[in-house]
Amino acid sequence: MARRDDSPDFIEAIARGLDVIRVFRAGQPVMTLAAVATASDLPRPTARRILKTLEQLGYVRQAGGSGFELTPRVLDLGMSYVLSRGLWEIARPHMEALVARTRESSSIAQLDGSDIVYVARVAVPKIVTLSVTIGTRFPAMQTSLGKVLLAALPLAEAERVLAEPSRSGIVTPWQPDTAERAAALREVRARGWALTDEQLAPGIRSVAVPLRDGDGRVIAALNVNSHAAETPLEVLTGQHLPLLLQTAGAISADWAACQGVPQVTTAGSAS
Repeated sequence: MARRDDSPDFIEAIARGLDVIRVFRAGQPVMTLAAVATASDLPRPTARRILKTLEQLGYVRQAGGSGFELTPRVLDLGMSYVLSRGLWEIARPHMEALVARTRESSSIAQLDGSDIVYVARVAVPKIVTLSVTIGTRFPAMQTSLGKVLLAALPLAEAERVLAEPSRSGIVTPWQPDTAERAAALREVRARGWALTDEQLAPGIRSVAVPLRDGDGRVIAALNVNSHAAETPLEVLTGQHLPLLLQTAGAISADWAACQGVPQVTTAGSAS
């Protein structure tokens, strides 16, 4: 997985360290040195040095004798992004109000290659087939959040993104061809929201809408997620969707207002 780049500014060691962190996945929390080396396509001595460095930094620890596992400190890497964007602080009160009214979980996600990555979530206790936390990734095309984000791209760009392999580790029941993808994304663009009904996994049903900045660009997607056995489609689209659209509008307006606040430099002058 380690990449090489002709640019003199590219630091191979950092790329390899991130590759090692990424090989730890759901269902595989503890890995031996040999497994890490194989999964990251690195020589064992290199993988060992990286693991020892990450261990000293507090991102990895030894487990089960010959195994290694990530520590909660790894969450700092993702939360640094979420908090630096400020989206969570702006969205949280609106999402909490939405969840209180719908009694369904709500999440915000952004696109990363052909996957979505969850960056904010307010959940209610539900039995679902796939657990979701901040940092969870799913194949974009099979989710309502992903459809919204892909629909915001030109069709050619969306297809280029979808050509990238998913890093979610999930095999979905719906595997659309090029024509199906194009038709689905055209529909999302036309109506302004997206629906998925057990296309990601059995029992998962959700509707999503875009979040926009002050210039109208889609910066993320917001959804209401439900269990198919508990929430009929008529309720999801007839009752929850209007509330979701209102919430997205409020979050987008607050985000635009935040963007419009002059930034103050360390010298105290507005920029």
